[in-house]
Amino acid sequence: MNWLYDVAYFFGGIFLANAIPHLVSGMMGRPFQSPFARPPGAGLSSSTVNVLWGFFNAAAGYALVCRVGDFGLKNTGDMLACGAGALLIALFSARHFGRFHGGNAPEHS
Repeated sequence: MNWLYDVAYFFGGIFLANAIPHLVSGMMGRPFQSPFARPPGAGLSSSTVNVLWGFFNAAAGYALVCRVGDFGLKNTGDMLACGAGALLIALFSARHFGRFHGGNAPEHS
């Protein structure tokens, strides 16, 4: 049954890391891509939509990490599962959103 907890922590890491850009962009009053934009994931959503989406992601991440099993910050397996999810979504986001914001091919000065 322990591997099911690791799956929950992996997805919890994804949700927690995904909350960051949406909350930050929304709180700064900037539009950002979200699943609710047209086209989904490419168009921009309002700052309000991003705050709401970021908060949902943070709540889902909390539920998966803190309310499933007995997550331990000192437990290497738990942290690896959560960290792997966070790293995976961070790398995906860097590549995906880099297309729109110039991060995949930055100009050299």
